[in-house]
Amino acid sequence: MLKKNIHAVVGVLKNYKDEIFLARRQANKYEGGLWEFPGGKIKTNEEPIAALCRELREEIGIRITNARPLIKLQHEYPEYHVYLDVWLVNAWEGEAHSREGQRVCWVKLDKLDEYAFPNANSGIIKSLKLPEFYLISPPPSDNVEQYLSAVKEFVKRGTRLIQLRYDEKTIVEKPYIINEVASICHACDAKILLNSSAATAVTFNVDGVHLNSSRLLQLNERPLDNNYLVSASCHNQMELSHAERVKVDFAVLSPINETDSHPDAAPLGWEKFAKLVSDCNIPVFALGGMLPFHMQKAWQEGAQGIAMLSGIWGASKPGELISKCLVN
Repeated sequence: MLKKNIHAVVGVLKNYKDEIFLARRQANKYEGGLWEFPGGKIKTNEEPIAALCRELREEIGIRITNARPLIKLQHEYPEYHVYLDVWLVNAWEGEAHSREGQRVCWVKLDKLDEYAFPNANSGIIKSLKLPEFYLISPPPSDNVEQYLSAVKEFVKRGTRLIQLRYDEKTIVEKPYIINEVASICHACDAKILLNSSAATAVTFNVDGVHLNSSRLLQLNERPLDNNYLVSASCHNQMELSHAERVKVDFAVLSPINETDSHPDAAPLGWEKFAKLVSDCNIPVFALGGMLPFHMQKAWQEGAQGIAMLSGIWGASKPGELISKCLVN
Protein backbone atom coordinates (compact mmCIF):
# COMPACT_ATOMS: atom_id res chain seq x y z
CA MET A 1 0.00 0.00 0.00
CA LEU A 2 1.35 3.39 -0.98
CA LYS A 3 1.86 5.77 1.90
CA LYS A 4 0.25 9.16 1.89
CA ASN A 5 2.66 12.09 1.69
CA ILE A 6 2.11 14.88 4.21
CA HIS A 7 3.96 18.20 3.97
CA ALA A 8 3.86 20.18 7.21
CA VAL A 9 5.39 23.32 8.66
CA VAL A 10 6.79 23.60 12.17
CA GLY A 11 7.49 26.83 14.03
CA VAL A 12 10.13 26.92 16.77
CA LEU A 13 9.56 30.02 18.90
CA LYS A 14 12.69 31.19 20.73
CA ASN A 15 12.52 34.14 23.11
CA TYR A 16 15.20 36.45 24.54
CA LYS A 17 15.56 34.17 27.59
CA ASP A 18 16.73 31.31 25.35
CA GLU A 19 13.44 29.52 25.99
CA ILE A 20 11.51 27.41 23.48
CA PHE A 21 7.71 27.27 23.23
CA LEU A 22 6.22 23.78 23.44
CA ALA A 23 2.72 22.37 23.12
CA ARG A 24 1.53 18.97 24.36
CA ARG A 25 -0.46 16.78 22.00
CA GLN A 26 -3.90 16.00 23.35
CA ALA A 27 -4.46 12.45 24.56
CA ASN A 28 -6.99 11.61 21.84
CA LYS A 29 -4.55 12.43 19.01
CA TYR A 30 -1.89 10.26 17.41
CA GLU A 31 1.19 10.25 19.70
CA GLY A 32 -0.96 11.91 22.34
CA GLY A 33 0.78 13.12 25.46
CA LEU A 34 4.07 13.90 23.69
CA TRP A 35 5.44 17.42 23.43
CA GLU A 36 5.91 19.14 20.09
CA PHE A 37 6.58 22.45 18.38
CA PRO A 38 3.47 24.16 16.97
CA GLY A 39 2.61 23.85 13.29
CA GLY A 40 0.45 21.94 10.86
CA LYS A 41 -0.19 20.77 7.30
CA ILE A 42 0.54 22.94 4.28
CA LYS A 43 -2.48 23.42 2.05
CA THR A 44 -2.39 22.82 -1.70
CA ASN A 45 -0.46 25.58 -3.50
CA GLU A 46 0.34 27.28 -0.19
CA GLU A 47 3.88 28.59 0.39
CA PRO A 48 5.55 27.20 3.55
CA ILE A 49 5.98 30.63 5.18
CA ALA A 50 2.32 31.46 4.50
CA ALA A 51 1.29 28.14 6.03
CA LEU A 52 3.48 28.81 9.05
CA CYS A 53 1.93 32.24 9.62
CA ARG A 54 -1.57 30.79 9.30
CA GLU A 55 -0.95 27.78 11.56
CA LEU A 56 0.69 29.76 14.36
CA ARG A 57 -2.03 32.39 14.25
CA GLU A 58 -4.73 29.73 14.49
CA GLU A 59 -2.95 27.48 16.99
CA ILE A 60 -1.21 29.85 19.43
CA GLY A 61 -2.52 33.31 18.51
CA ILE A 62 0.61 35.13 17.29
CA ARG A 63 1.57 37.07 14.17
CA ILE A 64 5.09 36.25 12.95
CA THR A 65 7.32 39.25 12.20
CA ASN A 66 10.67 37.47 11.77
CA ALA A 67 11.42 33.85 10.87
CA ARG A 68 14.03 31.90 8.93
CA PRO A 69 14.40 28.29 7.75
CA LEU A 70 15.95 26.02 10.40
CA ILE A 71 15.96 22.46 9.00
CA LYS A 72 14.03 20.18 6.65
CA LEU A 73 13.28 16.64 7.82
CA GLN A 74 11.50 13.49 6.66
CA HIS A 75 9.95 10.76 8.79
CA GLU A 76 8.22 7.48 8.08
CA TYR A 77 5.03 6.61 9.96
CA PRO A 78 3.09 3.35 9.38
CA GLU A 79 0.64 5.06 7.02
CA TYR A 80 2.36 8.37 6.18
CA HIS A 81 5.57 9.82 4.82
CA VAL A 82 5.94 13.20 6.50
CA TYR A 83 8.01 16.14 5.26
CA LEU A 84 8.69 18.72 7.94
CA ASP A 85 9.60 22.27 6.91
CA VAL A 86 10.96 23.71 10.17
CA TRP A 87 11.36 27.44 10.80
CA LEU A 88 13.01 29.36 13.63
CA VAL A 89 10.71 32.17 14.76
CA ASN A 90 12.61 34.97 16.46
CA ALA A 91 10.01 37.73 16.61
CA TRP A 92 6.23 37.93 16.70
CA GLU A 93 3.31 40.05 17.83
CA GLY A 94 0.92 38.86 20.51
CA GLU A 95 1.42 36.45 23.40
CA ALA A 96 1.77 32.78 22.51
CA HIS A 97 -0.99 30.81 24.24
CA SER A 98 -3.19 27.77 23.80
CA ARG A 99 -6.09 28.31 21.41
CA GLU A 100 -7.03 24.65 20.94
CA GLY A 101 -7.09 23.36 24.52
CA GLN A 102 -3.55 21.98 24.40
CA ARG A 103 -1.16 22.39 27.33
CA VAL A 104 1.68 24.81 26.53
CA CYS A 105 4.87 25.99 28.25
CA TRP A 106 8.22 27.72 27.75
CA VAL A 107 11.29 25.51 28.28
CA LYS A 108 14.96 26.41 28.52
CA LEU A 109 16.89 25.17 25.50
CA ASP A 110 19.21 23.04 27.65
CA LYS A 111 16.20 21.34 29.29
CA LEU A 112 14.56 20.03 26.10
CA ASP A 113 16.03 16.56 26.66
CA GLU A 114 13.82 16.23 29.74
CA TYR A 115 10.67 16.26 27.57
CA ALA A 116 9.28 13.42 25.46
CA PHE A 117 8.91 14.29 21.75
CA PRO A 118 7.84 12.35 18.66
CA ASN A 119 10.83 10.67 16.99
CA ALA A 120 10.40 12.99 14.01
CA ASN A 121 11.48 15.92 16.19
CA SER A 122 14.93 14.66 17.17
CA GLY A 123 16.60 16.47 14.26
CA ILE A 124 14.92 19.73 15.27
CA ILE A 125 16.36 19.51 18.77
CA LYS A 126 19.85 18.77 17.43
CA SER A 127 19.62 21.78 15.16
CA LEU A 128 18.44 24.07 17.95
CA LYS A 129 21.41 23.16 20.11
CA LEU A 130 23.92 24.09 17.41
CA PRO A 131 25.03 27.60 16.47
CA GLU A 132 24.81 28.86 12.89
CA PHE A 133 28.58 29.27 12.56
CA TYR A 134 31.25 26.54 12.74
CA LEU A 135 34.84 27.80 12.91
CA ILE A 136 37.56 25.43 11.69
CA SER A 137 41.07 26.07 12.94
CA PRO A 138 44.28 25.01 11.19
CA PRO A 139 47.33 23.91 13.19
CA PRO A 140 48.90 26.83 15.07
CA SER A 141 51.81 28.66 13.53
CA ASP A 142 55.17 28.93 15.29
CA ASN A 143 53.77 31.99 17.09
CA VAL A 144 51.57 30.10 19.55
CA GLU A 145 50.84 33.18 21.62
CA GLN A 146 49.45 35.00 18.59
CA TYR A 147 47.35 31.96 17.69
CA LEU A 148 45.83 31.66 21.18
CA SER A 149 45.14 35.40 21.17
CA ALA A 150 43.18 34.98 17.94
CA VAL A 151 41.15 32.13 19.44
CA LYS A 152 40.34 34.33 22.45
CA GLU A 153 39.11 37.10 20.17
CA PHE A 154 36.96 34.75 18.11
CA VAL A 155 35.32 33.31 21.22
CA LYS A 156 34.88 36.77 22.75
CA ARG A 157 33.05 37.87 19.59
CA GLY A 158 30.59 35.00 19.92
CA THR A 159 32.03 31.89 18.27
CA ARG A 160 30.55 28.88 20.07
CA LEU A 161 31.66 25.88 18.01
CA ILE A 162 35.27 25.26 16.93
CA GLN A 163 36.94 22.33 15.18
CA LEU A 164 40.67 21.85 15.60
CA ARG A 165 41.91 20.51 12.28
CA TYR A 166 45.39 19.67 13.52
CA ASP A 167 47.80 17.23 11.90
CA GLU A 168 48.88 14.22 13.96
CA LYS A 169 52.34 15.72 14.51
CA THR A 170 50.82 18.75 16.25
CA ILE A 171 48.50 16.58 18.35
CA VAL A 172 51.38 14.38 19.52
CA GLU A 173 54.03 17.04 20.01
CA LYS A 174 51.94 19.99 21.23
CA PRO A 175 49.03 18.60 23.28
CA TYR A 176 49.23 21.60 25.60
CA ILE A 177 47.87 23.82 22.81
CA ILE A 178 44.70 21.74 22.59
CA ASN A 179 44.26 22.04 26.34
CA GLU A 180 44.84 25.80 26.19
CA VAL A 181 42.24 26.23 23.44
CA ALA A 182 39.79 24.06 25.39
CA SER A 183 40.23 26.26 28.47
CA ILE A 184 39.61 29.41 26.42
CA CYS A 185 36.48 27.93 24.84
CA HIS A 186 35.00 26.45 28.00
CA ALA A 187 35.41 29.74 29.88
CA CYS A 188 32.87 31.21 27.43
CA ASP A 189 30.65 28.13 27.09
CA ALA A 190 31.99 27.40 23.60
CA LYS A 191 32.45 23.82 22.42
CA ILE A 192 35.55 22.39 20.81
CA LEU A 193 35.91 19.29 18.61
CA LEU A 194 39.15 17.59 17.64
CA ASN A 195 39.56 16.37 14.07
CA SER A 196 41.05 12.97 14.83
CA SER A 197 39.96 9.53 15.94
CA ALA A 198 37.37 9.24 18.70
CA ALA A 199 39.92 7.48 20.91
CA THR A 200 42.35 10.38 20.58
CA ALA A 201 39.68 12.99 21.21
CA VAL A 202 38.64 11.51 24.56
CA THR A 203 42.20 11.83 25.87
CA PHE A 204 41.80 15.61 25.78
CA ASN A 205 39.44 18.00 27.52
CA VAL A 206 37.34 18.53 24.39
CA ASP A 207 33.63 18.25 23.70
CA GLY A 208 33.76 15.71 20.92
CA VAL A 209 35.28 14.49 17.70
CA HIS A 210 35.09 15.59 14.09
CA LEU A 211 35.56 12.65 11.71
CA ASN A 212 37.06 13.06 8.27
CA SER A 213 35.24 11.07 5.59
CA SER A 214 37.74 8.20 5.74
CA ARG A 215 37.27 7.71 9.49
CA LEU A 216 33.51 8.09 9.10
CA LEU A 217 33.22 5.30 6.56
CA GLN A 218 35.17 2.90 8.78
CA LEU A 219 32.47 3.11 11.45
CA ASN A 220 29.36 0.98 11.83
CA GLU A 221 28.01 2.82 14.86
CA ARG A 222 28.37 6.07 16.74
CA PRO A 223 31.91 6.13 18.21
CA LEU A 224 31.12 8.12 21.39
CA ASP A 225 28.17 8.35 23.76
CA ASN A 226 25.78 11.28 23.87
CA ASN A 227 27.92 13.15 26.38
CA TYR A 228 30.13 14.03 23.41
CA LEU A 229 29.41 15.74 20.09
CA VAL A 230 30.21 13.76 16.96
CA SER A 231 30.41 15.45 13.56
CA ALA A 232 31.69 14.37 10.16
CA SER A 233 33.00 15.69 6.85
CA CYS A 234 30.92 14.62 3.84
CA HIS A 235 31.15 15.24 0.11
CA ASN A 236 28.32 13.20 -1.43
CA GLN A 237 25.04 11.39 -0.79
CA MET A 238 26.68 8.13 0.27
CA GLU A 239 28.76 9.82 2.97
CA LEU A 240 25.82 11.86 4.25
CA SER A 241 23.65 8.74 4.47
CA HIS A 242 26.38 6.91 6.36
CA ALA A 243 26.82 9.84 8.74
CA GLU A 244 23.10 9.75 9.50
CA ARG A 245 23.17 5.97 9.91
CA VAL A 246 25.92 6.06 12.54
CA LYS A 247 24.02 8.86 14.33
CA VAL A 248 26.44 11.77 14.14
CA ASP A 249 25.11 15.03 15.59
CA PHE A 250 25.82 17.05 12.45
CA ALA A 251 27.77 17.01 9.21
CA VAL A 252 29.79 19.41 7.09
CA LEU A 253 29.18 19.18 3.34
CA SER A 254 31.80 20.50 0.94
CA PRO A 255 32.98 22.09 -1.25
CA ILE A 256 30.11 24.40 -2.15
CA ASN A 257 32.27 26.84 -4.13
CA GLU A 258 35.76 26.66 -5.54
CA THR A 259 38.49 27.02 -2.90
CA ASP A 260 42.21 27.75 -2.96
CA SER A 261 42.85 24.96 -0.43
CA HIS A 262 41.27 22.27 -2.69
CA PRO A 263 41.60 23.62 -6.26
CA ASP A 264 41.07 20.17 -7.84
CA ALA A 265 37.80 19.45 -6.02
CA ALA A 266 34.70 19.98 -8.16
CA PRO A 267 32.32 22.35 -6.32
CA LEU A 268 28.85 21.09 -5.53
CA GLY A 269 27.08 24.41 -6.01
CA TRP A 270 23.99 25.44 -4.06
CA GLU A 271 21.48 23.49 -6.15
CA LYS A 272 23.17 20.15 -5.54
CA PHE A 273 23.84 21.07 -1.90
CA ALA A 274 20.12 21.71 -1.38
CA LYS A 275 19.19 18.38 -2.96
CA LEU A 276 21.64 16.43 -0.82
CA VAL A 277 20.56 18.16 2.37
CA SER A 278 16.85 17.66 1.63
CA ASP A 279 17.39 13.90 1.80
CA CYS A 280 19.26 14.10 5.12
CA ASN A 281 17.76 14.19 8.63
CA ILE A 282 20.71 15.74 10.46
CA PRO A 283 21.92 19.36 10.56
CA VAL A 284 24.45 20.15 7.83
CA PHE A 285 26.89 23.06 7.59
CA ALA A 286 27.99 24.40 4.20
CA LEU A 287 31.77 24.60 3.69
CA GLY A 288 33.98 25.71 0.84
CA GLY A 289 34.46 29.31 -0.23
CA MET A 290 32.03 30.54 2.40
CA LEU A 291 31.86 34.19 3.48
CA PRO A 292 29.48 35.91 5.93
CA PHE A 293 27.08 37.01 3.20
CA HIS A 294 26.51 33.33 2.33
CA MET A 295 24.72 32.70 5.63
CA GLN A 296 21.27 33.72 4.40
CA LYS A 297 21.71 31.67 1.21
CA ALA A 298 22.82 28.67 3.26
CA TRP A 299 19.68 28.87 5.41
CA GLN A 300 17.46 29.14 2.35
CA GLU A 301 19.06 26.01 0.88
CA GLY A 302 18.53 23.95 4.03
CA ALA A 303 21.84 24.38 5.86
CA GLN A 304 22.33 24.75 9.59
CA GLY A 305 24.72 27.57 8.69
CA ILE A 306 28.23 27.97 7.33
CA ALA A 307 31.65 26.62 8.28
CA MET A 308 34.82 28.57 7.53
CA LEU A 309 38.55 27.92 7.67
CA SER A 310 40.79 29.88 5.27
CA GLY A 311 38.15 32.57 4.81
CA ILE A 312 38.67 33.52 8.45
CA TRP A 313 42.30 32.70 9.15
CA GLY A 314 43.47 34.30 5.92
CA ALA A 315 41.48 37.52 6.39
CA SER A 316 43.15 40.83 7.21
CA LYS A 317 40.65 41.46 10.03
CA PRO A 318 39.40 38.00 11.03
CA GLY A 319 37.68 39.19 14.22
CA GLU A 320 35.45 41.57 12.28
CA LEU A 321 34.61 38.79 9.82
CA ILE A 322 33.58 36.56 12.71
CA SER A 323 31.22 39.26 13.98
CA LYS A 324 29.60 39.52 10.55
CA CYS A 325 28.98 35.77 10.54
CA LEU A 326 27.13 36.05 13.83
CA VAL A 327 24.79 38.95 13.05
CA ASN A 328 23.02 37.46 10.04
